[in-house]
Amino acid sequence: MKISFHGAAQTVTGSKHLLTLKNGSKILFDCGMFQGLGRDTVPLNQQWGFEPSEVKYVLLSHAHIDHSGLLPKLVKDGFNGKIFCTAATKDLANILLLDSAEIQRDDTNYSNKKRAKRGEPLIEPLYSVDDARRVTKLMQEVQYGVWTTIEKGIEVLYTDAGHIIGSAAVHLKITEDGKTEQITFSGDVGRYGDVILKSPEVFPQADHIIIESTYGNSLHEPMFSTADKFLEWIRKTCVDKKGKLIIPAFSVGRTQELLYFLNQLELEKRLPKVPVYVDSPLSKEATDVVKSHPEGFNKYIKKLLLTDSDPFDFPGLTFIESAEESKRLNLLPQPCIIISASGMADAGRIKHHIKNNISDPKNTILIVGYSEPNSLGGRLMNGEKRVRIFREEYDVRAEIGIMRSMSAHGDYDDLCQFLACQDPSEVKNVFIVHGEYEVQLEFQSRLRKKGFRMVEVPAMHSNFNLL
Repeated sequence: MKISFHGAAQTVTGSKHLLTLKNGSKILFDCGMFQGLGRDTVPLNQQWGFEPSEVKYVLLSHAHIDHSGLLPKLVKDGFNGKIFCTAATKDLANILLLDSAEIQRDDTNYSNKKRAKRGEPLIEPLYSVDDARRVTKLMQEVQYGVWTTIEKGIEVLYTDAGHIIGSAAVHLKITEDGKTEQITFSGDVGRYGDVILKSPEVFPQADHIIIESTYGNSLHEPMFSTADKFLEWIRKTCVDKKGKLIIPAFSVGRTQELLYFLNQLELEKRLPKVPVYVDSPLSKEATDVVKSHPEGFNKYIKKLLLTDSDPFDFPGLTFIESAEESKRLNLLPQPCIIISASGMADAGRIKHHIKNNISDPKNTILIVGYSEPNSLGGRLMNGEKRVRIFREEYDVRAEIGIMRSMSAHGDYDDLCQFLACQDPSEVKNVFIVHGEYEVQLEFQSRLRKKGFRMVEVPAMHSNFNLL
């Protein structure tokens, strides 16, 4: 049995890990899109490192595009097997993949207009809306906490990872030549004590573990102060400076957290009378999906639902649908809050909002989650004073704010707590993925000190024997 790593290897995005059994069967953990890697992004998304038609099963941990976003291309390039995931992940992935295809189509058309004027060759999207729709037909739902036999000698168990609705750690039992090995893939590990979701669940003893490491060298700010910090940015920007608060936010997870905190401030009668716009049709659909899966909520949200039928809605909130409505937001003279995707500010409507507001010192661009360093969000976080957006240069005069308490990824304490149910002496291999290389090296050292012996940081397209 072998495993190879074709994404999220010494980088954060593009999660893809391929297990090859002795009989030649191939099982893919996730099929994510690379995001925010500058000029490297397109070529990375075009090259597999394996033959898609040879993959028999995909085990999808959750719906975020950096974990699911290349499923349509996988299908387009020859995959025709089963895709296993939770019910909530299926619902979310359906809308996220369609949105991804539509964004690619629209961004490609926008770029091609400019390329045609310059006499440059036209480009094509990675996949089409039809490719995204074909993925849905291959998805098969699994329940949390139930071992499911997918074929003789292969069983899979999904446990709640607490990252977004439907997210899971994926556990495989592989029996070959009378010997059984268990492999755990963490997916993305959420935070213990999340404001909306259940905490990550314990899981059975594993022989081999693939673990994410996004924040493997840092601790988050406490979540209990998040609403107050958010309110400070609203008052500073919209009340004191009379500007616009522009927030790049992933449509799944982060947008719902922001709405939850805004609703909390409204219930406490602390929210200033400032209009709030969620400029993403996808975010409206995603919020509806989140509401339809209360089984993933923690006990505090379930208790709140007894008195507040919708913890993600409040007076003054407007969901923006059409492109024309989105464009009109940039003409508004009054202060407002605009929440828009993508979270790294590298695609979608948020790039247009940043372009139109970045040079006005009254405004604030508030980064509320992880941004890959080469993405637009990452460059703003790193303090760049001039950034390139749609091939044009813009001076950064707007204030850049950062709130580190809202990450949906666990910090190193959370990751170590996630692994605390394991006996390190029984784990043969730990593979650290989904993190910046320097962070992974620090996390590797931390895990070795905790007794895990063989801890690897695999490189792109590297292969390992699971003995």
